Amino acid sequence: MSDFHGQLSKMTVGLQKNESNVDYQMVLSDQKILMNPIIGQHIQLQFAGEIHCQACDRVTKKSYSGGFCFPCSQRLARCDLCMMRPETCHYDAGTCREPDWAENFCMQDHIVYLANSSGIKVGITRNDQVPTRWIDQGATQAMPIFRVKTRYQSGLVEVMFKSHVSDRTDWRKMLRGSAEAVNLSAKRDELFTECADEIVAIQQRFGEQAIMPLLNESIVEIEYPVQQYPEKVTSLNFDKTPLINGLLQGIKGQYLILDTGVLNVRKFSGYQITMRLP
Repeated sequence: MSDFHGQLSKMTVGLQKNESNVDYQMVLSDQKILMNPIIGQHIQLQFAGEIHCQACDRVTKKSYSGGFCFPCSQRLARCDLCMMRPETCHYDAGTCREPDWAENFCMQDHIVYLANSSGIKVGITRNDQVPTRWIDQGATQAMPIFRVKTRYQSGLVEVMFKSHVSDRTDWRKMLRGSAEAVNLSAKRDELFTECADEIVAIQQRFGEQAIMPLLNESIVEIEYPVQQYPEKVTSLNFDKTPLINGLLQGIKGQYLILDTGVLNVRKFSGYQITMRLP
């Protein structure tokens, strides 16, 4: 048996070179454990009862905004509402919580994309987070459709499309199997036609170079290391069940798929965990 102790963070992901298969690593403090080789084996995850803020490292009784203590959740720009709704960005109003952080995070090129996880959805991500963002959402297909200069602008483009296509992933449906393949190129062209006037209006506001349609991108196919999908999706929670164990049947998105249920690893960032492997 091998034991690994540390502070849980979201799994690191990547596509195997020249392939569509996803590689996963569990992150516990400064340790990274390859997860693909242990699929099909029993694992045990024990919550030690202590949660650390990912920003200041103080001990907190409850995790806020995906891994922060309450003071940091109120102070940090990455915990502000505009992270979930970028069209509400207030940087230009001078009220950003962390202007220097926003310069590096928000004021850089973003990609607006179409993805197929539980069906077609529109989403946004920083240019340097492709394809990580797609993998974290469990997408089996994805394709960039716009490149824009700021996060705020990407939010405006996303909102424009939201009346025509969802911006949500049904995580339960995503975990029950691979989504049926769709023609994302055809859907992009359909959206560009339906929203032609709105696209022009946004380009006139910010400049054509700031809002660039991407017409020649290929569809990225993504395959996850899953031996068996659950017939019924049961969510596991360290706050309710400190000891989680079972047969690891696969990994998709940021979820471990066990024969006892599914665990959203990202949700428990900051939790002190012991992982025991055969």
